[in-house]
Amino acid sequence: MLYDVLVIGAGQAGLSMGYCLKKKKLNFLILDKGSEIGHSWKNRYDSLTLFTPRTYSSLPGLSLKGEEKQYPTKDEISDYLSLYAKVFSIPIQLNTTVTKLDKEENCFRLYTNQGEYQCKNVIVTTGPFQEPYIPEFSQNLSENILQLHSSQYKNPSQLQDGTTLVVGGGNSGAQIAVEISNKRNVYLSVGQPIRYLPLDIGSKSIFWWFDKLGVLKANVNSKVGQFIKHKPDPIFGFELKRQLKSQDIIIKPRVTTTDRNRVSFENATSLEVSNVIWSTGFKSDYRWINIPSIFNEVGTPLHNRGITTMKGLCFLGLPWQYRRGSALLHGVGYDAEYLIKKLF
Repeated sequence: MLYDVLVIGAGQAGLSMGYCLKKKKLNFLILDKGSEIGHSWKNRYDSLTLFTPRTYSSLPGLSLKGEEKQYPTKDEISDYLSLYAKVFSIPIQLNTTVTKLDKEENCFRLYTNQGEYQCKNVIVTTGPFQEPYIPEFSQNLSENILQLHSSQYKNPSQLQDGTTLVVGGGNSGAQIAVEISNKRNVYLSVGQPIRYLPLDIGSKSIFWWFDKLGVLKANVNSKVGQFIKHKPDPIFGFELKRQLKSQDIIIKPRVTTTDRNRVSFENATSLEVSNVIWSTGFKSDYRWINIPSIFNEVGTPLHNRGITTMKGLCFLGLPWQYRRGSALLHGVGYDAEYLIKKLF
């Protein structure tokens, strides 16, 4: 069968695209390597709560149930994505890993563990969280040190007795450090000064204010968009700030080297640890796309609002694909609608 569109990835970006494709009544299928919808959310750490309220945590066409001003848990989002697929009868094939994508004369060919597929258009919606990134020098730590990437961390019961170092000053690192500090000694290594923003101002979410002030609509080419893009992400909420003030969490600068059970930092200090949690982000892996012309020298897709130079091949859900919220639940639908208009 020759599909009009094959979508790779059934996360929030893939489902948003599925919603738009259903409205166009196109012949399409979403392929996903997971065993269930929402698996990537369900597998994250137990206490994860979004910093966007329910009002700003929904995909097109279906609101997230519950009190609009409250902040949903990761399990709520996982269940919501599963419900979303059912409500709109989006065709999804699970347990399907795409191993290679080729362009032939008149169509794209996808090779998977479930066989081969052909289509006129491909939309890659695998998102920014593909392969955990851990610095190479982590390998110098003793095998007796428990090392976890933040994507592997679930709760403090996983950890050994003794000091824990969380490496990475993003919101995940901050939330994990705060949670662990209730039970053990915690150090947090950051590479730059931490900026904080409140979750709420008055009775409104800060994202309500962002929306009214046009921050959420600022695109990557605007002065506001460029300013925000080149600033480190802030920490939402003040839990970390309070724990640092009470010294329940001790701040450390950037990690430079590791050796056996000791970690060294940029300020020439060092620390003996029993656990290290690498909240150091993710890296993209597009090696399975056998179309070199659409990537730059470091393997990042070359695109204009998700549209590549290869006709019929697009991306959706990339960070700053066009706006600040392009990789977030609230913003991905905006980009999906744009791609639909351009493709069809």
